[in-house]
Amino acid sequence: MKAIADRIKEINWDNFTEQMHANGYAVLPKLITPTECEVLKETYADPNNFRKTVVMERYRFGLGAYKYFRYPLPKIIQDLRKEIYPALAGIANEWFRQLGLKTVFPLVHDELLAQCHRAGQEQATVLILRYEEGGFNTLHQDLYGEIFFPMQLVVMLSELEEDYSGGEFVLTQQIPRAQSKAIVLQPSKGDVLVFTTNFKPQKGARGFYRVNMKHGVSEVHSGERYTLGVIFHDAIS
Repeated sequence: MKAIADRIKEINWDNFTEQMHANGYAVLPKLITPTECEVLKETYADPNNFRKTVVMERYRFGLGAYKYFRYPLPKIIQDLRKEIYPALAGIANEWFRQLGLKTVFPLVHDELLAQCHRAGQEQATVLILRYEEGGFNTLHQDLYGEIFFPMQLVVMLSELEEDYSGGEFVLTQQIPRAQSKAIVLQPSKGDVLVFTTNFKPQKGARGFYRVNMKHGVSEVHSGERYTLGVIFHDAIS
């Protein structure tokens, strides 16, 4: 089995970049193996892996639960986050340039984390989410503090129609002075969905403008749905 770094090197980054610019999201099929998915799912049962558990209905976030990992992260998560970040940072820097924003993201993930820590953001933000029948996640953005990276990952750990039904991943695009557009995705087990945390640029007649985006999960009809959420910046709490 190839190391995650080698699998990431084999991605067609030109095609991926085109999709991100056009849509604000792209799917990397089968980047994570079925065995790795099962290993990640098993971490959910061990409280020693996590710093915090959130029961979503308590905060009207939805119905389900998610747990934030504590540092150090499991090796596969650490490797995935570290190795895929440089390519995403290049896209993020182009987005900010197009929108006239001054932020420039470092091309090494450890340097981004150092910026977070100087701002008091020192807590891990990688999380694993579990939904049962009836579970869902309301539309939201994962920002966590002053320092944030504008893209994140969702790794599908369960197989649609085998482990669960329903539970589609939903993205919305809010174009200025227009109604929101909904995008519904159904990634397979092992797929990595990359999408914007907050916004993407869109080219118009007078240059680029900002399209705000949110994400969530529709109601699970049956079974259990596990996903891994990989956010690249750290949090205050």
